[in-house]
Amino acid sequence: MNKIFPKLMMALAVAAACNAQAQKAAPVAASANEQATSRHFASLVSGGQPKSAELTLFFTMMPKGGDLHHHYSGAIYAEQFLHWVDKQGYCVHKGTYQIETDAGKLAMERAASPATRTCISGEAVMLDNGMLAELLQRWGTKDFYNHSALQTPPDRTFFDTFGYFNPVASTNTADGLRTLKQRAINENVSYIETVFELAPFTVNADFDKAVLAPGLDSAALNARLEALLPVLDKDAGWTGWLEAYKKNVDSASAGIDDEQFTMRYQPFVLRFQSPSQVFSSMVSAFRLARENPKVVGVNIVGQESTYVSMRDYKLHMQMFKFLKTKYPEVKLSLHAGELALGMVPPEGLQSHIADAINVAGAGRIGHGMDIAHEANALATMKAMRERGIAVEVNLTSNDFILGIKGDAHPVTLYRKYGVPFVISTDDAGVSRNNLANEYTLFASRYPTSYAEVKKLSYDSIRYSFLSAAEKQRLSAQLDTRFKKFEADVAAGSATAAAAAAARPR
Repeated sequence: MNKIFPKLMMALAVAAACNAQAQKAAPVAASANEQATSRHFASLVSGGQPKSAELTLFFTMMPKGGDLHHHYSGAIYAEQFLHWVDKQGYCVHKGTYQIETDAGKLAMERAASPATRTCISGEAVMLDNGMLAELLQRWGTKDFYNHSALQTPPDRTFFDTFGYFNPVASTNTADGLRTLKQRAINENVSYIETVFELAPFTVNADFDKAVLAPGLDSAALNARLEALLPVLDKDAGWTGWLEAYKKNVDSASAGIDDEQFTMRYQPFVLRFQSPSQVFSSMVSAFRLARENPKVVGVNIVGQESTYVSMRDYKLHMQMFKFLKTKYPEVKLSLHAGELALGMVPPEGLQSHIADAINVAGAGRIGHGMDIAHEANALATMKAMRERGIAVEVNLTSNDFILGIKGDAHPVTLYRKYGVPFVISTDDAGVSRNNLANEYTLFASRYPTSYAEVKKLSYDSIRYSFLSAAEKQRLSAQLDTRFKKFEADVAAGSATAAAAAAARPR
């Protein structure tokens, strides 16, 4: 040990001297540091087995630009929802793990003795290790593949989680956004474009019947859509909800944006609702995007393989097309093609992505998983490349929900045909995941380089729905952050090399 210690100290001193020298030559150092970072990254992905722990460290440290496919409620971890259960005076039912919100039932539970209560506080759930473990299996995907409890298929498990925590997700948005902001800063993410809250809707049975009538042509459909607009404006419930939504965006987002972090919002439409609900929700979402600069786009979400989602898919795209003519400046990021062979009949896989870009006018595609099955896949990808329509790639949820990963994932096709794509999280709270891990999965599964992953970080700003000025500001911030990151990696590599040289052989 006495022989090793001086050797180690000398090696570290040499490394420190090299780092100090590098600090004096700023322009040269930046290039040298980038090259050193590139070599270090190559060492992590070379060989037969990627170095997962080191890749995790690398991507945790790396500036990751933005997360463009991000669901607000799906990003919150279950533990925070349990705190909100207590904050609102609710309780969680034993066995079902549903949140009780009814005032009368809550009063009955509070009046019962502790031993006979069937509904308990969020803190009580967290203090019971067994209950907490089971709750996390229902409110998220934790332990799905390594426990033997009876469970639904992966896609149902994933989509069912929202029904558990929704009662508290939408009533604590300011607190939730602050949590997501701090988590993003800790993870070196500077921008989030979140699918925030369900856009206001209303029901019109006559409209539903009319637009679902067989043989309705596009002119007749547009006439029906046009006729509903003044009806919506006279609907006090819908207009009141719309005003409340505007206030919620402003109040919840207060104090979120600063020099370190920026967040923007997308109202969403639920694709498995009735046509009148979907269209009225679209109208409110488009109006929100036009009137509030923090609302930068409109989205449609919900399991794509359900009967109503499939039946009404083309109808929904026509609705988007109609509204895009009235609000051409509003941007669309549409969940499309989140399907796998066998989930629906094969003809259901043939045109969802193409319809989203060619009919609805989508500027980005969420998931885009069934592209290989589409009837005109090559033409669709050519159009996406030429128009700069990026795909939001969500490796963890694509694997869990659809069972698609590795070479079966269409990111391989998008890369081959030059379609832009970005790495994103989808529902990090449900998956108990983060953006660094998504980058780690990408680098572990697909041959890549430091130049490509760095470009993906910048592309997450480039393909955002931010204004040109905001993109320029965040890109300039990325320049500064990458210079520091690359300097840190270069210094760390020198230190690691010195430590390796000092190890006994």
